[in-house]
Amino acid sequence: MLDCRPRGLVENKRFVYIGHTAYTPRSLKVYDAMVYRFNGPILWRCSKDRFLELYDADVSARHLDIGVATGCLLDECRFSVATPRITLMDLSEDSLEVAARRLARYEPISHQANVLEPWGLQDGSYDSVGMVNVLHCVPGAMPAKTVAFEHARSALASGGVLFGATVLGQGVEHTRLSRMALKGMNRRGVFCNLEDSLEDLDAGLGRVFDSYEVHVEGAVALFTAR
Repeated sequence: MLDCRPRGLVENKRFVYIGHTAYTPRSLKVYDAMVYRFNGPILWRCSKDRFLELYDADVSARHLDIGVATGCLLDECRFSVATPRITLMDLSEDSLEVAARRLARYEPISHQANVLEPWGLQDGSYDSVGMVNVLHCVPGAMPAKTVAFEHARSALASGGVLFGATVLGQGVEHTRLSRMALKGMNRRGVFCNLEDSLEDLDAGLGRVFDSYEVHVEGAVALFTAR
């Protein structure tokens, strides 16, 4: 089985890129159906509507979205203003291009960056940061992944909110089918989350944010932090 825990900077970058090779123009054409019609509701037992609830509750007029995939959730969520300022951040150029086209009516800004490294964005520029279906694709153990929370806090303005969701390997209930799928995705390097635990996610949020909430639905942890 693939050991996706990086032992150094070079390996860390290599595994980050392995995870993003899955996001090709061809795969992105079927991404929404695969992730929101099968993986989410059937494997992980958490529906797209549950993700949209996160967006509808806290997406702002100045929003940064991390790991944009096809832009589906931003496309379908409800903004409080007609012309939000949206920044799309991803390591995959293909994802950025697909999402930017889909959200062209908002004229989003695209920013290519690794979520584990400094984001290269101005501090305090956003009132919301979305991080849905990102952490389970990121290499390393959960305590190391939560450096992303530090970067998110830096990007947020006073009173801003981070929201997200991730599939966990530990501390949540898996079915026989979901456990088999989880192992297969980790073996291929698409996921790196067999040891990601609810306890470590909770600790990472608490280390960075003054106030946060974590709710579990199926094998997915949904979180909000302020």
